[in-house]
Amino acid sequence: MKIGFLYSRKRVEEKLITAALDERGVAYDRFDPRELTFELDGTSPGAYDAFLVRCLSHTHAYYLSRWLEGLGIPTVSPHRTISVCGDKLLTSQALQEAGLPIPRMAVAFSPESGLAAIEALGYPVVLKPLFGSWGRLLAKVNDRDAAEALLEHKSTLGGYLHEVVYIQEYVDKPGRDIRVMVAGDEVVYAIYRQSEHWITNTALGGEPVPCPITDEIVALSVGAAKAMGGGIVAVDLLETRDGKLLVNEVNHTPEFHGARQATDADIAGKIVDYVLAVAEGRPQ
Repeated sequence: MKIGFLYSRKRVEEKLITAALDERGVAYDRFDPRELTFELDGTSPGAYDAFLVRCLSHTHAYYLSRWLEGLGIPTVSPHRTISVCGDKLLTSQALQEAGLPIPRMAVAFSPESGLAAIEALGYPVVLKPLFGSWGRLLAKVNDRDAAEALLEHKSTLGGYLHEVVYIQEYVDKPGRDIRVMVAGDEVVYAIYRQSEHWITNTALGGEPVPCPITDEIVALSVGAAKAMGGGIVAVDLLETRDGKLLVNEVNHTPEFHGARQATDADIAGKIVDYVLAVAEGRPQ
């Protein structure tokens, strides 16, 4: 058994996963995506039973997972999961098609149609980039003046990132959201991320606190993971004021150093155990 470990920067998470691999006596090699090259001639990186893909760059993860799977080497997470999770519109569409509850959302391709879509949803709304994480470039839009200014900015900036206007209803959550990690069919942990700000990401100061794992959380989170294509993902759930849960986003390379403050789960160990199960071809 030999595992390829693909990452560009050794953060806390990668250190913990490396320690878990060492504890289990697993042979592995680290690959930095910035140093890799490949040709489409079947050239293999070596004899590996699976690759754990934890690239900071979605582009690196997207293309390298496709290359590895083309060589018959399974990746965690799979290329389909990486491709769907990396695009918020594709994520929302996959969740909706799976019958999971999501916030209302709309898509537009010009400032004019964007403004019409925003006003059809009703203020406030949230504008999101299709790509990105850590709560960056989110904007809560409270009125028409703000909407016009932000849409003009996106149009002026141009480029692929700003060409599509992704609009989501603003969910008046109770000062927190729920972050759930799923590995295959198993919920590894669930935490609340609390903040006085409307963005509750831990990367922007959200405080992780314990969250009980209910049957509803399991059903929604595992369902969301399957809708993406499986593997190891983090599912973000929003609570409405009347207690309903909505699936907001799904991340294919979840950070978890903050979650360790609020759960006793052996997160890195669960990740490694799942990768080994994939490498051995065991059903997930």
